[in-house]
Amino acid sequence: MTRPLAATWNPLDWPLTHGVIPWVVLVAGWAALLLLALSRDPRWWTRRLPLAVLLAAALTVALQLIVDDWWHPFAEGLPHPVTFWIGVAILGLCLAGFRMPPLPWRGRALAVVGAALVVLMASSQINREFDQYPTLRVLFAPWLTETEVLSTGPATSTLTVPPGKVLADVWHPPAGLPAKGTISTTTIPGTRSGFDARDAYVYLPPAYQANPRPLLPVLVLLPGQPGAPADWVNSGGLQDLMDGFAAEHQGLAPIVVVSDGTGGPFTNTLCMDSRIAKVQTYLAQDVPDWVHTHLQTATGRRSWAIGGLSFGGTCALQLAVNAPQVYGSFLDISGQDEPTLGSHGKSVNEAFGGDEAAFDAVDPLHVMARQQFPDTSGVFAVGSGDGEFRPQQEKMYAAAQKAGMKVLYQTYPGGHSWTVFRAALQQNLPWLAQQTGLIR
Repeated sequence: MTRPLAATWNPLDWPLTHGVIPWVVLVAGWAALLLLALSRDPRWWTRRLPLAVLLAAALTVALQLIVDDWWHPFAEGLPHPVTFWIGVAILGLCLAGFRMPPLPWRGRALAVVGAALVVLMASSQINREFDQYPTLRVLFAPWLTETEVLSTGPATSTLTVPPGKVLADVWHPPAGLPAKGTISTTTIPGTRSGFDARDAYVYLPPAYQANPRPLLPVLVLLPGQPGAPADWVNSGGLQDLMDGFAAEHQGLAPIVVVSDGTGGPFTNTLCMDSRIAKVQTYLAQDVPDWVHTHLQTATGRRSWAIGGLSFGGTCALQLAVNAPQVYGSFLDISGQDEPTLGSHGKSVNEAFGGDEAAFDAVDPLHVMARQQFPDTSGVFAVGSGDGEFRPQQEKMYAAAQKAGMKVLYQTYPGGHSWTVFRAALQQNLPWLAQQTGLIR
């Protein structure tokens, strides 16, 4: 995703999460915080500095209480590193605010610059934690990149695959085949579910433009929560990953539909059919129905896979066990051992009115305990340093084995971050292509 500064002239492609830039920002931020905290005025040390520190501490605690106990947009709560760096940013703002009243206008301007450097440092460190924006190009992607119009016209003929063969065995790329695929946005309505989903992204590989058209397999990909379908395209570098795979396989790659499972960045639907929303119906019926209507693809459960990260990984496993007639394989990246709104009791109460049996009927752990899935294949992938999600992935991997699934367990260097999410998808593209009948 990123390259050393010397490898590119464009600042948009300079790495933000490793190398020189984040270290310069870190040093500048701590220096600014130190200068904001120092003063020759005795009253600063006895009155204003203690008040600034106390106010920053109180605001940080209040923010965490509001987010984790009142608003509660994240099932796991604010990660401790995020809380720490938010607190540092608030401290920088408070120090600048208490420094400014007696200063001349130049001093006030310097205090504002110092506070901005502290906030920049905190933002940089949070970004390093999750690797959400590895470059400025990714950060500004919504304004810098444009999607193409989705090609929904049918080809005049399609390529058939004889029994016992895979698509790559009979595929011969025609002259003039595009070198790269396309990314488009589209609305996939909740016709049966009534779910109001955000626009999906559709990747069509180069081979989709051929005539006769090969009937390619489909990967439905889900973002995390908080998150949006655009995360896989921007932070995940989806087109580069898929185009790279297609370049190694004569233009062949799965069609990817990056769908929405929450309806909003901070909404948690549990990816179930419940009082909250009918997301299982949306992903198991509405999305496949739309694909079959608007695109020419392979059909049958073997040709369809579902994957995702964090919430999306949990959701992928849920669909694999609750809609096995649709999805024959899954990729669970850093998922949970149970769909959750923060606690088991809260999840059951808000989704099913306290009905434990209704929750157990669709909870993957309970489904796998009572049902066998010998024809389902899956991968559980997680960061080796992910102390919260790694034990949960190990638990679900063991349960999937007992349920007769053909599953793999993988760890990648890193924590709960895009460093892991990107690597897991890239490394498993060949596996997904094999499971869905694209290559051997």
